[in-house]
Amino acid sequence: MKDDLQRKSDQKEKDDQKARDEIQSLRTRIQQLESSDLTRQQDTIKQNKKNEKIEENVKHLIHKTDDLENCSRRDNLRIIGLPEDHDKRKSLDIILEEIIQENCPEILEQEGKVETEKIHRSPPVFNPQLTTPRNVIAKFKNNQMKEKILQTAKKKPFRYHGNTVRLTQDLAAFDVQPQNSRESSKVLGLRSFDLQSQKNNKEHHTSEIGSHRLFVRRAQAFVITLNFDRPFNADMDKIVLTAETGPQPTESLGTKVRFVPAKARSGNQWSVSDLNTYENSLQVSLSAPAHAIIGRYLLKVEVSHHPSGRAESYKLGEFILLFNPWSSEDEVYLPSQTLLQEYLMMDYGFIFKGHENWITPWPWNYGQFEDDIIDICFEILDRNLNFLNHPSKDYSQRNSVMYVCRVVSAMINSNDDNGVLQGNWSEDYSKGVNPLEWNGSVAILRQWHATGGQPVRYGQCWVFAAVMCTVMRCLGVPTRVVTNFRSAHNTDGNLTIDMFYDKHAEMMPWERRDKIWNFHVWNECWMTRKDLPPGYDGWQVLDPTPQETSRGVFCCGPASVRAIKEGDIQLAYDTAFVFAEVNADEVIWLQESGQVKEILSHNTNAIGKKISTKMVGSDDRQDITNSYKYKEGTTEERNVFMKASRILLGPIGSSSYPYMERMRTAWFQEKPVKLQLKLAKTPEWGQDLAFFLRARRLQGSEMGIEQLLLNVWLSAQALLHGGNAQTPLWRDKLSFSLVQGEEKELLITLPFINYKDHISDEKLIRLSGVVEIGQTRRKLLVMKDVSLELPHFTIEVSGPAVVNKKLGVSVTFTNTQAETLQNCVLMLEGSGLIDGRMTVNLGTIESGETIQAEVDLFPTKEGSRQLQVLLSCKEVKEIKGYKDIFVASASSP
Repeated sequence: MKDDLQRKSDQKEKDDQKARDEIQSLRTRIQQLESSDLTRQQDTIKQNKKNEKIEENVKHLIHKTDDLENCSRRDNLRIIGLPEDHDKRKSLDIILEEIIQENCPEILEQEGKVETEKIHRSPPVFNPQLTTPRNVIAKFKNNQMKEKILQTAKKKPFRYHGNTVRLTQDLAAFDVQPQNSRESSKVLGLRSFDLQSQKNNKEHHTSEIGSHRLFVRRAQAFVITLNFDRPFNADMDKIVLTAETGPQPTESLGTKVRFVPAKARSGNQWSVSDLNTYENSLQVSLSAPAHAIIGRYLLKVEVSHHPSGRAESYKLGEFILLFNPWSSEDEVYLPSQTLLQEYLMMDYGFIFKGHENWITPWPWNYGQFEDDIIDICFEILDRNLNFLNHPSKDYSQRNSVMYVCRVVSAMINSNDDNGVLQGNWSEDYSKGVNPLEWNGSVAILRQWHATGGQPVRYGQCWVFAAVMCTVMRCLGVPTRVVTNFRSAHNTDGNLTIDMFYDKHAEMMPWERRDKIWNFHVWNECWMTRKDLPPGYDGWQVLDPTPQETSRGVFCCGPASVRAIKEGDIQLAYDTAFVFAEVNADEVIWLQESGQVKEILSHNTNAIGKKISTKMVGSDDRQDITNSYKYKEGTTEERNVFMKASRILLGPIGSSSYPYMERMRTAWFQEKPVKLQLKLAKTPEWGQDLAFFLRARRLQGSEMGIEQLLLNVWLSAQALLHGGNAQTPLWRDKLSFSLVQGEEKELLITLPFINYKDHISDEKLIRLSGVVEIGQTRRKLLVMKDVSLELPHFTIEVSGPAVVNKKLGVSVTFTNTQAETLQNCVLMLEGSGLIDGRMTVNLGTIESGETIQAEVDLFPTKEGSRQLQVLLSCKEVKEIKGYKDIFVASASSP
């Protein structure tokens, strides 16, 4: 028993020891496992650190690669706007050389053949969803050639086969760069975008301006496409668009707007609607309200993800917003397609000049759709005094057409600022260009821009008005040019223009600033006048010629044409001044030794004659005098005149007009003789002028005198455009008598030799006669203005005109004068036909000689075009003609 217990005890001891050994073995194993795991963890940490280091090195290498790529791009040239179809027919190398040959051939002559290391489209894969052509990137072997090309491209737009292309230095690494990016795989990434310029511009009537930039109008939707890295999810993805214009844009001034998608377009605020998705693309419709500020805008989009809240912001590029006369919501709405075609889309026209009895159509190239004109128009706005003093406030007011019109009216002249044109009426144009030698607005605007805003020398009223017409039509405001023959400049507000003659029939220099222009040219712009009572909408007078200040600045208008006709001269702006231009009375006085002696003539219908503009759809003149005033001599006309007089002068009898008493007594004196100067033949420059003095004694006049003795002093003076006259170039004196009811007609000749070297560029002569009745010493005045007819030339084209095809033009001129014409120059201009101006030196043209100048044109735009031709020489400055040309598209049969 005892042995059994011992054996069991020993066995148990063995079992316990075995268990302890196993436990110890397990502990050792656990320690080994724990040690091994710690080692692996340490190895993992080390490996992670190595991986982080590798990632940092990779990022560094990527950035370094980008830097190297961008550095290498400094030797690259980027071509923007080259249509995709061109390189299907020929290689990009050949196209590049042809572009340089067409736009700057002198560089090829200096540097030789174009050599590139690489030239390709970017991106390399064509995306059929994009409507704009891909850019072309060219890496030049000759960096000097590239730099010369870029310098030339900065000075003028490049063209290739009728298309405008832009050449810039290639610095951009990506087409789209995110701003303030917070990386998240859940946020939409914008890969590219398409402003659909070609499609939108066509729908917004801006295709004529160009198709490679976006030009849209107020109160009309336009569509853009956003291409993301994944499909757009309306439930999770949110977009906010921002449009900014002007310096330091703010929402409070309306120069910065943020807008989010809505179900439909809102008429009174910026909106985005009509979201359409296709794979990874999102197409949206944007619209600016009818009262939006016009100008250059930067468009941005912010893309955010819900619920993470992470967002990315992208710049989408620039667009230009214009007035919209096609929209009934816009204040420049003109409900007629015919009138819109004439007063907005027509880029050429006529300005009527000369004299009321010899009205001459003066062809003019407005050129509002030329490549760089729209940028120059906004440069004009950005140089006005209001912008220079308060730029943000100035931008905030550019939603008003009235404000913009007044700014442009002030900026076309340079009296207050560095405006576009400097006026000159002195007949000395040696430091600039004679106003008669301008053919159009484009050359003037480009010169102003190229010289950093230095006023162009020189302009007169028709040049000022024509350039303003170009700017306003470009900005989207229906505009026309209007001529007022015998236009008054009334400075003292008494509706009377006084002129003075001496007893020898010489028109004396004015003592005051009042004057009568032979003709004066201004603009009419179409708009709603919310600042006036109902009934004064429609055509408004704007005058950029610096005559008088308006609220401290040399500008004029807008003045309602309806208010002018009704005599409501108290209405804004400058209505009283324009009313006087078309309605003032002309009073002519006899002056001796500086003293006013007696009245020679009082004419109530001598001012505001044959107010003219181009007829819609025609080259003819339209008389719009009845838009400005009732028929002369009618009760309505006199009532309106008296109404305006009371507003200006107060009650009848209280006038401060210095000669009122003399004028009242003169109204009741009847004239005993009716006098008239009448031309005997067509007055041609270079020929003697023949005219008749016709005198008829009225029955019952001066009954106590049987033979009425008439002493006549005659003079001829060259008339200046401003209505003043030079010293007499010819004088004559004659005497004759008349019995009761008798009429006599005396032939008088003014020799060419007398006016040959003494006439102004206007080729206007005033014939004047002071007739003294011998028995009573009473004096009468007779006068006539004569416009000398100039030689003509003919313009012929060979064959049909087609875009990008050579068109031969022949100009034939015969010198019909007895004099030799010296230093003759032919100047040609025409939007869509010639880029800028073309000049042909003709030298000297002998009397009787016929010359023929032939030039080749390459039309760049289809449709109706006009070629303006000016022949200028030392003796004559304004021999002018034109040719209407219809240009067919290149694809037409």
